[in-house]
Amino acid sequence: MTSTPKPFLLTAVQGEAARSLLTYVGSLPLSSSDAQLLAVVVAIRAARGGVGNLTGQDLKSLRLDDAESAVTAVAALGWQVRGDLIGGSPDTPVAIAVPDLADTSDRRLAFGKDKRSRVSGWTTRTLAAKPARKTSPAARLAALFLAAHARAERHGTLPADLPVLCRAALPELLAKGFLLELEGNRYLLADAVRHLSGMHALPDPPRPRDRTAEEPLSWDAWKAQASVALRRHAEAVEHCPRCHMATVRVAEAFMRKAVPAQIPESVRTAYGVWKDSQPDCGPRAAEFAAAFRAEHGHGPSVKQLCVGLGWKKQPRDLRILIVRRLIADEWLTNTEPVPWTLRPGRAAQSSPAATAPVTTGARPA
Repeated sequence: MTSTPKPFLLTAVQGEAARSLLTYVGSLPLSSSDAQLLAVVVAIRAARGGVGNLTGQDLKSLRLDDAESAVTAVAALGWQVRGDLIGGSPDTPVAIAVPDLADTSDRRLAFGKDKRSRVSGWTTRTLAAKPARKTSPAARLAALFLAAHARAERHGTLPADLPVLCRAALPELLAKGFLLELEGNRYLLADAVRHLSGMHALPDPPRPRDRTAEEPLSWDAWKAQASVALRRHAEAVEHCPRCHMATVRVAEAFMRKAVPAQIPESVRTAYGVWKDSQPDCGPRAAEFAAAFRAEHGHGPSVKQLCVGLGWKKQPRDLRILIVRRLIADEWLTNTEPVPWTLRPGRAAQSSPAATAPVTTGARPA
């Protein structure tokens, strides 16, 4: 049975933007694939304002052979890394200023907001594609170049600006199934990744409207169709001066489909042990949530609540169960499934501690 082809992630115009991003990175005096791959991610995030945010976890997810040398190499270009990406908190965004991409009339990547968002999403999904994600940095960088220059149903020609180290890694992409064919300078994307193609000879044929098969909305489009109250809440989190979260992380949290977490019996048992050691967890959680909302203008996430109360070391499933029980016991309430809506519940209304002024000290989610 033939599977339905996935919709293209990029339009022809967005594909051209993706190629301009790669051409820009290929022109930089960087000698390693690690540094070039890092530069791609930073450049697309900084494309509009000249400053991109990256966390230590983002850096780790790139699976570079030598992340520290890569950071040093982009810093040597004059890119200003305003924090500690290597030894700092893995969840704290670090701003990286790219002078070439500053918001001026002659900036190198003149992307609009939607175009930048779509190319950024395409970059992430190409690097995470199953046939590419466990390959070397050089092979994953090559995957970006080849996908951006590929036509879905036709052989492509290796781009002239493909880095030398990427050329040596092409057999790796063929072996892993990212490429179906590779002969000389000609290549063909495998069926599983043809939706990543950046060049289309013809527009996609119209398809019956099926909301389950539609491409995800962009962040701006999602906010445009949201209610006024929900949009205000989302933007309060997105622009929170205390959380400093990357827009892509906020967008993912609001736009992803809620899937109920299944709690194993072992976690329920661990909760009983934990609860016995935390007799005042309800009032403390309500107090923290009230103070957090006063400082941030929105509620904490599950992670922010647990970090602020010293429960971060508990396993993620246990933290989720803890918050569920606090909600069930009415110490907390929320507007499920909307994120960042935790606030004191009914049980806290009669508790003086829940309204006492405190400093949360919570780190970003």
